[in-house]
Parts: sequence; structure tokens; C-alpha cells
Amino acid sequence: MESKHLKWILLVLLSLIWGSSFILIKRGLVGLSPVQLGSLRMLFAAVFLLIFGFKSLAAIPLGKWKYIALTALTGTFVPVFLFAFAQSEIDSSVSAVLNSLTPLNTLILGISFFGLAFQRNQFIGIVIGLTGSLILILSGAAHHPEQNYFYALFVVVATLCYAANVNFIKKYLSDLNPISITTGNFLVMLVPALIILISTGFFNVVQQPEVQHSVLFIAILGIVGTGIANILFFKLIQITSPVFASSSAYLFPVVAIFWGLLDGEVLSFVQVLGAVVILIGVYLSARK
Repeated sequence: MESKHLKWILLVLLSLIWGSSFILIKRGLVGLSPVQLGSLRMLFAAVFLLIFGFKSLAAIPLGKWKYIALTALTGTFVPVFLFAFAQSEIDSSVSAVLNSLTPLNTLILGISFFGLAFQRNQFIGIVIGLTGSLILILSGAAHHPEQNYFYALFVVVATLCYAANVNFIKKYLSDLNPISITTGNFLVMLVPALIILISTGFFNVVQQPEVQHSVLFIAILGIVGTGIANILFFKLIQITSPVFASSSAYLFPVVAIFWGLLDGEVLSFVQVLGAVVILIGVYLSARK
């Protein structure tokens, strides 16, 4: 399949998967603490990837493992905890909207530290997409004045981590198979995640029905929303630019708001307008 078609297919798949992850985090937090949720998410993804991708580890040169560890830290380990803490106080849809800062941060870090070349239409597309995100943020704040928006800073920091991760992969790991990168990432995180989970006392409460119900949602999140999604994302980075790959974050709020509607949230006209503006921004950032 031609890369120009494949990139759009991957973009849509990632938007559906990662856009759905915010509601899964919300469900997981019903019976789990943010630290337990983050640890379990990584452990489920690690076990799944090691079962199906263990042989691919042999393709990683010894000198590349430092970059594997670096991308594991910035791309998954730190962000999963940040998002879990953020959603303990703010709505899943707001979290998804704030995640739209990723493309802008990717462009800024890419230009500043990685020598990233960009076109004017990419910058215009990012600005338009960011405008749509701001529309959604302001609308959400107006409808939920009781939420603690200080916790939104956790998502902002997570987007900086994601932005650094995209540039690291493009610069240092673009010659590796996406399955090798993803499996290597989670091999690095396996032991630390297990130690953290044990320290939370999770195994003392795992028999509780509410906890088990939450674990089911995080199992889906870890395997599909983290393991499989990362493979698709690394492939997208390799066949496109860091800016285009990270622009998938602009579509997350659209999917997240849809799940919010099913969960009883109300969608206003202003939020619909913001979603449309976001889609325009994604299109412009991808044009040649």
C-alpha cells in the first residue's frame, strides 16, 4: 500500500484507539488509584508485546538500547502516570483536548533541538488545530467550573514528553522495525512498573469486585490502547514527519467527546465547532 494512503489509515486508527483511551482511564479510576492504573497499563502492554514480539528484540543493535530506554521514559512511562493523575480531577474529554498540544510542542521541540524542517502550511495547520482545541477547552471550562484545572498541567507536561518522544524516534530509531521499538520499550518498563504496582498494595485489594472491574478496562487500555497503538504510531512516524504523526492528537477530542455523549455528557454547538476547526487543522498540516 502506498504510504500516502497508509498514513491516513494509520492516523484514523490511532485517533479511534487513543481517543477511546480517555474513557477507559476514567473507568479504570473508579476502582484504582492513578499509580495503580499507570503501572497496570504498562504491565498489560508489556506482557502482550513480549508474547508476540519477543523475537523482534534481537533486531535492536546494542548501541540503540539507550534510545529505546529514552523513548520508553518519554513516550509511555511518565505520560501514563500524568494522565491518570490529571483525570482524577478533570473530565476525560478535557484531557483529550489538552492532549492536542502535542503537535505544537512537537514542532517547537523539533525546530529548537532536532533541526526539523517544516513548511508554512504545517505551521498554519497546527495553529488552526490549536485554535479548535482552545474552543473546546473554554467550552468545557464554562460547563464544568467545579473542576480543578491545576491538574490540567499534568497533561501539558505529558504532551511535552510525547513531543520529545516523537522527535527521538524519528532521529534515532527510524531504521528499526516498529514492533522491535515497542517491545523494547516495554521490556525496559516491565520491572519498574511491577515494583511500583506492588508498592501500592494492589494485591491486597485485587479481590474487590470494583477493583477487578476497573482492571478489565485497563487490560483493554494496555493491550490495545498502548501496545498495539504504539506499534501503529511508530510506523506512522517512520513513513511521515513528526508533525504529521503527532497531529493525530487533534482527532482524539472528537472521539473522546463521542464517548462522553454515550457516558451522559452534553455536546454543545461550540464543541462541535471546535471539532470541525480541529479537522481543518489536521488536513492543512498534512498537505504538501
